[in-house]
Amino acid sequence: MTLNLCVLTPNRIVWDSEVKEIILSTNSGQIGILPNHAPIATAVDIGILRIRFNDEWLTMALMGGFARIGKNEITVLVNDAEKSSDIDPQEARKTLEIAEANLRKAESKRQTIEANLALRRARTRVEVINAIS
Repeated sequence: MTLNLCVLTPNRIVWDSEVKEIILSTNSGQIGILPNHAPIATAVDIGILRIRFNDEWLTMALMGGFARIGKNEITVLVNDAEKSSDIDPQEARKTLEIAEANLRKAESKRQTIEANLALRRARTRVEVINAIS
C-alpha cells in the first residue's frame, strides 16, 4: 500500500508521486506518516522531509507551510522546497556562513529575527545534503 505525496510551492510542483512513507517536520516535532494514517492538517516547519520511495530514503528541504493528510493522500504546501539532489553543496555552505555572519552583525530586534530565519533555512539546506539518503 502507498501514499500519494504532492509537494507544492507557489511557483511549481516539487514532487508528485506515490511513496511508501514520509517523515515530516512540523511545528510540534517530526511525524511519521504511513498508509491509512488518521486525517490531519498541520503546520510544516522549516526542516527536512524524508521520503521512502522505492525502498530508498530521499530528502528534501522544506521552508515552512502546511500539510493535509487524509485518504492516503498528502498535500504539502510550502513557501519553498528543494530536493537534496538539486542543492549545490558549496553554495549551501557559503550561504550558511553568510547567514551566521549576518546574525552576528544584527543590531535591531528585526534584523536578529530575519537573520535567525535565514540561518534556519541555510542550516536545513546543509542538513539535507548531509543526510544519509
